[in-house]
Amino acid sequence: MPLPGRKRRDDPPSITLRDILLASVPLEKVATSSQGFSGDSPWSHFAAAHWALRNGDHHAAIQQLRRVVQMEGLEARVHLQAWHSLRELGEQAPPDMARTLHGVVVEVGLKGGLDLVAAYSDYSARYYNYSGAGVVWERPRGDAEIDQLVDLILQSGQVVVDNSGPWRGAAPSPPPEGRGRINLLTPGGLHFGEGNLDQMSKDPAGGRIISLALALMQTLIGKHHDQQR
Repeated sequence: MPLPGRKRRDDPPSITLRDILLASVPLEKVATSSQGFSGDSPWSHFAAAHWALRNGDHHAAIQQLRRVVQMEGLEARVHLQAWHSLRELGEQAPPDMARTLHGVVVEVGLKGGLDLVAAYSDYSARYYNYSGAGVVWERPRGDAEIDQLVDLILQSGQVVVDNSGPWRGAAPSPPPEGRGRINLLTPGGLHFGEGNLDQMSKDPAGGRIISLALALMQTLIGKHHDQQR
């Protein structure tokens, strides 16, 4: 679980990192970072989709991205990113999968910046402190404690998705100090709830997700410290 480097406290939160966690990176940026990949990797298909668009072949771009979402064993964030790119091209997920929750990202606006906790359906997880430090968990189904927290977060989030509609615009800017946002990531788009932290903590659905995200954050930090001993 490597830690990213620290940033100065007065640095703004990394929008690039946030976009990656929210699986909302523009296709052009995904394709740029995918250069050098070949074969049947998902990244080669992102690059091919962007190249097709540059050549005016909208249909071919969609076909390349559909190959990504059809891949077996795909990381949750990559699956979500492919659907984000497909929606950018006007394609929508079929109803039987549009509302399936694949990721929850909780954002908390603090005086020093933004804290982020993310949990995904492949049992990967992330915590990033406003300082730039963080913990990256890439051991899917490798730890009963983490797995249970991820399951509980996704189950609680799925209830909200089942009773709400997706956001149709671009992902909102990070929440300001004193406010929180719960981002629910599905193939059909982003569902989210936002508000004052005190108010959100008292909401039955939002409060439970925030409480579980806090528990996940503390567990990730604890396991990272255990590994450093």
